[in-house]
Amino acid sequence: MSAPEDAAALSGRREPDEKFLDNEAGMRAVDLTDTLRATALAGAQLREAAHLAAEAHLADLADEGRPRAIVVAGVGTAARAGDVLAMVAGSRCPVPVLAHRSAGVPGWVSAADVVIAVSASGRSPEAIHAAEAAARRGARLVAVGAPDSELQELATAARAPFIPVPRRAPARFSLWGLTVPVLLAARALGVVQINEADIAETANRLDLDAERCRPSLESFVNPGKSLALELAGSIPVVWGSSPLATVAARRFADVLAANSRYPAIAGALGEAGRGRVGLLDGMFGGLTEASRDIFADHDEDSDVTRLRLVLLRDGGLGSEDDADEPLAVEERRADAVQELARRRGVRVSLVTAEGASPLERLASLIAVPDFASLYLAMAHGLDPMAVPAVSEMKELSTQ
Repeated sequence: MSAPEDAAALSGRREPDEKFLDNEAGMRAVDLTDTLRATALAGAQLREAAHLAAEAHLADLADEGRPRAIVVAGVGTAARAGDVLAMVAGSRCPVPVLAHRSAGVPGWVSAADVVIAVSASGRSPEAIHAAEAAARRGARLVAVGAPDSELQELATAARAPFIPVPRRAPARFSLWGLTVPVLLAARALGVVQINEADIAETANRLDLDAERCRPSLESFVNPGKSLALELAGSIPVVWGSSPLATVAARRFADVLAANSRYPAIAGALGEAGRGRVGLLDGMFGGLTEASRDIFADHDEDSDVTRLRLVLLRDGGLGSEDDADEPLAVEERRADAVQELARRRGVRVSLVTAEGASPLERLASLIAVPDFASLYLAMAHGLDPMAVPAVSEMKELSTQ
């Protein structure tokens, strides 16, 4: 990125401009690479990925039977695809599913296992080294990534299935294009049950949420803009009430950092109750609220940074296999943390899952937060795509 581009990318406002989000022309001028449109096409991306996976003859994977384990190798959004697979497979899955985020593969991987190497660019070192290691050890290999890439060359040399993911935007905008092939490969291996209706309904859900979050809708009726404004100027703490919601929570933290340049804490609500819930009593939570002058003007107190709790509630069990886990436990825990936040004056934003299948419910918890991360960047006058630190990090890492 050139110096002028660097300056443009970093010329945002420290204080968010709430009215700016209702200025569609202004937002389009800031959104130089049309990230809102890229996000709105998530449903189409999912359908395209399912079509491309169907052309990859994944059914041939079943010829050697069910594997001992599945390793999904990649980093960033590619690794989130492994997290989604582990969530959909559920705790009762007889085959361990591991999202592997470092180069190579675990030492125990052998011919009995399957390695799914995932890279949006087709050249990430983690995916490339994993594919090479899988071929050396005789493990079955599946590769997912950009066409005509180094990863495709490795898959071709190993006579392994390759599912192309057209490279139209950075990886964080390609979650569904990377995830659906991984899920369908696991289905071919007999590890998960996903039918065509699940895929169609999930794509439709993404289309519906894109319509609800379109830039022409004003903030008070647009859930993406509303969530962005709720988070503006805060430290977001994002907790998921179930394994499914926790995957969505971690995804939200990813895009808040990458798109909005906001720090966020994300994790499982069950883990939060074992210690992290103490944040509500800390310097940015209840302690700050308790020290405020309740008669002070809002403007006089605007320089105080506070927590904003974002609670993603599943309303389901995270996977179809987890029927032995009482839903009431998750619901009571979510109710309890909302009450704790209320008592301490910590504001809460709530996103509730909708849909029948785990995949559709996951999509419903990801779509609106994805849009919120973009609108939050634009409220600060930032282009969500222009992140100089990312380019500099890549340059420094290859020196």
